[in-house]
Amino acid sequence: MLDFALTAFASILFVVDPVGAVPGYLAMTEGDGAGKRQRTAWKASIAAVVVMAVFAAAGKLIFRLLGLTMPAFQIAGGVILFIVALDMLRAQRTTQEQADELCEGCAKDDIALTPLAIPMLAGPASLSTVATLMSQAQDVIQAMIVYAAIALAGVATGLTLQSAGPLHRLLGKTGIHVLTRIFGLLLAAIAIQFILNGVKETGILAAADKAIPAN
Repeated sequence: MLDFALTAFASILFVVDPVGAVPGYLAMTEGDGAGKRQRTAWKASIAAVVVMAVFAAAGKLIFRLLGLTMPAFQIAGGVILFIVALDMLRAQRTTQEQADELCEGCAKDDIALTPLAIPMLAGPASLSTVATLMSQAQDVIQAMIVYAAIALAGVATGLTLQSAGPLHRLLGKTGIHVLTRIFGLLLAAIAIQFILNGVKETGILAAADKAIPAN
């Protein structure tokens, strides 16, 4: 149970990557006062939590409507996470935000919902992660753990963005890139585990073992 809780929290926090969002957040809120920046940080974090929680709750229903199996989505989610992890290892965020989205955000009066909450924080990778975690939940307790992990990741994101200015001055661009690469390495391992879990649940490996004649 503890292993599942740690995996859920770490995978959601790493894929949301609030530290990596700091430079973009600062650029888009450059002309705002301290009070407005804090409101934007928490509004975006709460919105991201709500979106991820709704997708986690509706994920299984969507799968049934589309005729998708849980192992297939676990494998797909793992592949998406691995792509995001590769971006993080290169200290990039091309799977979460684009340059034109940042430019649009700089021109908007309120950037909390878009592009900050969606897609910078709760993007395709984040949504696929929570859905994959829900597909792995064995009971109600583990499902509640996923929701708790989403909430905790939201709190961590709000605190990180609220402290974006001092954090950026303390770490600098190099420090943020180093942290992002560390998160990316850990996220890559989690992504591979998602893929292995999906492959295991398909029964392909068991069928292959049975097909191999014993010596």
